[in-house]
Amino acid sequence: MAKKAWIERDKKRRALVKKYAPLRAELKAKHDYAGLAQIPRNASPVRVTNRCQLSGRRHAYLRKFGVSRLEFRHLAMNGMIPGVTKASW
Repeated sequence: MAKKAWIERDKKRRALVKKYAPLRAELKAKHDYAGLAQIPRNASPVRVTNRCQLSGRRHAYLRKFGVSRLEFRHLAMNGMIPGVTKASW
């Protein structure tokens, strides 16, 4: 489990990205790089990381399901993900 501080920090970054998205697009269209430099760094979409919604884990994140491989396996074994079954042959 990731520390709660990391999860909260990522939430703040996502909020800043959403808040400054129109302004960033406008400044980029004008090629006003001095104005872009005045915007907070965390308002850049590149600084947002994909994290598991359940555990906060960064690595082995599955985009399609929004969880890490560990949580995915746990949910799949319990039948919590529709259409996912254990392979057997």
